[in-house]
Amino acid sequence: METDNIRNPFADCEVISSYSRADALEDGVLVDVSELAKEAGFVYPVAVTRAVYGILEPSPELERQGQSFTGRAWDMFAVLRAAIRATREPGDQVRFAPLFIRKPGGSPEPVALRSVVGPGDAAEPTITIMLPSED
Repeated sequence: METDNIRNPFADCEVISSYSRADALEDGVLVDVSELAKEAGFVYPVAVTRAVYGILEPSPELERQGQSFTGRAWDMFAVLRAAIRATREPGDQVRFAPLFIRKPGGSPEPVALRSVVGPGDAAEPTITIMLPSED
């Protein structure tokens, strides 16, 4: 099949708008947790969505029960690392469910999350952790 005559239909299109990972971080749609992730053994930049950040950040009542953002994030990273190691299928996503206490006096319960590896703004590998319903 001759492909020299195939033309990209979008080649002459003007970009009207774009929204980069840097924009999402600046706007607070994503929250950079790379430093903590690096301590937990991750080599790529890691960001969580605002919704996941809200789960990681304990309420004042949960803080009084000994919960902390750092501890909850480390728990999330540990479960993600185990899920990555256990994954046998190729792909850019891993689903995992760390346990979190969500309400004062409550028991730990699984929270479904997914991790997506994709290109950052400069095509570097990045990890984004989000709820399954988020894109």
